[in-house]
Amino acid sequence: MEDLDQFRSEVREWLEANCPESQRQPITAAEQFWGGRRAKFPSEDARLWYERMRDKGWIVPEWPAEYGGGGLSDQQGKIIKDEMKRINARTPVYGIGIWMLGPAILEYGNEQQKQQHIRAIINAETRWAQGYSEPGAGSDLASLQCKAEDMGDHFLVNGSKIWTTNADKCDWIFCLVRTDPEAKKQEGISFLLIDMDTPGISTTPIELISGESEFCQTFFDNVKVPKENLVGELNKGWSVAKALLVHERKLMAEMGSDSPRKIVVPNEAAHKYLEFEDGRIADAQLRSDLADYNMQMHAIALTHFRTFEEKTSGVRSAAPLVMKYLGTEAEKVKSELLLAIMGSRGLGWEGEGFEQDELDTLRLWAMSKAFTIAGGSSEIQLNVIAKSVLELPQNKEK
Repeated sequence: MEDLDQFRSEVREWLEANCPESQRQPITAAEQFWGGRRAKFPSEDARLWYERMRDKGWIVPEWPAEYGGGGLSDQQGKIIKDEMKRINARTPVYGIGIWMLGPAILEYGNEQQKQQHIRAIINAETRWAQGYSEPGAGSDLASLQCKAEDMGDHFLVNGSKIWTTNADKCDWIFCLVRTDPEAKKQEGISFLLIDMDTPGISTTPIELISGESEFCQTFFDNVKVPKENLVGELNKGWSVAKALLVHERKLMAEMGSDSPRKIVVPNEAAHKYLEFEDGRIADAQLRSDLADYNMQMHAIALTHFRTFEEKTSGVRSAAPLVMKYLGTEAEKVKSELLLAIMGSRGLGWEGEGFEQDELDTLRLWAMSKAFTIAGGSSEIQLNVIAKSVLELPQNKEK
């Protein structure tokens, strides 16, 4: 414990000396740095902050030092994140490569793949997209049909992927592809890394109900992929996919913790928009709903803490399988609650007459519906919980 206290003091001192004041302010979407071949830093301070964190090994402090990480323990990594949050330090670089792909390559990739891709992710040289869902394979992901034919020295990929976040801005995409059409579902799937500049790849943006357009449909037309871009074993990609989904679900469970929009807190919104009688919210239903929400969030926070303690103690925990469902459903409840609290002030979509927080709240309410689908729908998550956590009996197909 004393060593960790000393480490915290050192982290605090380093952050105070190295994080520019401009990087301790709430961030906007335009100021987020995602890296990649075409990326530009939004400011000189943003570049300086990223480079200092990269050189320190703290972009991903828990990743091995030989690939550019910090080589630190989970406890030390948490201290860094806590101390960054304490001074409102901005995330120096965002990316699916950091959140999801990197851990999967560290677990299943070969040495050449680790040297090439882990370093490139940390150095912000590549921006990654995720190629999982298809128009006919969403929640039932294992029924995917995007195929990769073995052509000897390369695979030939044909098909499409949907809901590929910012694929039109990305350099690489990791894809689940069917390499054995005769095998049953999961048994014939492989995990490929594909350079988006390869001939035959095209993207089409998809407009969302929130008015944003960060998702794309990505098409593959006779795309040649080198054999060395196969992660793990041929036809065993489902194992890699499941490992990656653990990290995606963790990300979804923490949705909103690093949002460029100002986070509106229901308790604060209640004091701003609702009438009070004798120190209590006058509307009994809203008072009850707000109390239920606060208790749920407290329970989720305690479970997050328990999960971290179990992980650092080497205890195998089922809690992460539950957190994606709880976190995204809570985000949906929060959005509904905020609109109820704001009343007509929460109905503005654009234009004058509404505060920015009010406009953002309505758009986040629309996006909250997607959170319960991305990374595995809530219905699928309940099936996973029933099978893997509660070990309930499964219905067998006749």
